Amino acid sequence: MQWSWQRALMMPVMWCVCAAAWAQTPAAAVQGAAAPVPADKVVVSTDIGDDIDDAFALALLLRRPQVQVLGIASAWGDTTLRAQLLQRLLQQAGRSDISLAVGKPTTSTITFSQARWAAKGQLPSGLPDAAAMILQQAHRHPGQVTLLVLGPMTDAALAQQRDPAGFAKLKRIVAMGGSVRVGYGKSAYRPASAPAAEYNIVSDVAAAQRVFAAGVPIILLPLDATQITLEEPERIALFAHGDGLTDALTQLYYQWRNTDQPWASATPTVFDAVPVAWLLRPALCPTTPLHLDVDAQGYTREGPGVPNVQACLRADKPALIDMYMQAVLQLR
Repeated sequence: MQWSWQRALMMPVMWCVCAAAWAQTPAAAVQGAAAPVPADKVVVSTDIGDDIDDAFALALLLRRPQVQVLGIASAWGDTTLRAQLLQRLLQQAGRSDISLAVGKPTTSTITFSQARWAAKGQLPSGLPDAAAMILQQAHRHPGQVTLLVLGPMTDAALAQQRDPAGFAKLKRIVAMGGSVRVGYGKSAYRPASAPAAEYNIVSDVAAAQRVFAAGVPIILLPLDATQITLEEPERIALFAHGDGLTDALTQLYYQWRNTDQPWASATPTVFDAVPVAWLLRPALCPTTPLHLDVDAQGYTREGPGVPNVQACLRADKPALIDMYMQAVLQLR
């Protein structure tokens, strides 16, 4: 009798507590819901059109929604023709919404292997120069913009020289470049080659020196980590996929193959895809803090001092290739 009386007395209290909890459930659910992760904001500088790795890198970048590409700028050599290539590539990929810029023209010693494909691109009038695009986005989104450099650092250096304070608003620079402990021709079956004057650095040494000294955080993907090849089974799957982006990639690959350059072999080394992969999944290429100096010959020399770069010296090739294929083939 005593238990029944206590239970009856407690029922209104319990009902009030439950009612209060139910009333709060929507607000609590909203508060507890995971907020969407904002996309990384990226401006790209690329010397696409000589080697084929830039095209493979952009294919990966364009497939991933966690990266918001604010703009892509051509770099080095015939930058107008490179911008035409970019316009055609973006159009075929269904990404004509991405802004373009034209880098500073220079003299290049490398043959533009994909020039015939590029020549059919059509540029809109009034495109900004690359340095202007970099600075505009850095000012518009202070502390949020990653500058992804896939070629010589000419335009990054020009932006820094033009507006040091604006350049300092960049979140970071992610660059393919340099050679720290391994040179060209990395192989698991022979001793590592000596460090080399890597192409993107040696092409414009003064620009690299300026960027390294600018104080913006640098993630460096050197030859040590980026000599990753795309083998035949993966190429067949990509080229048979049959959408606008992979069809463009196929055509660019075969124009690259149809050259006499020594590196235009059947198996491409996708140097520039590695920094893109790092942006998407940093665990694929863990970094080490280093102090690197760019010397007059274009070598990136390790030395004493406060680290000025985070360098990836070894990438997880199987996982990187798997991620690449899953993304570009839109399997997940």
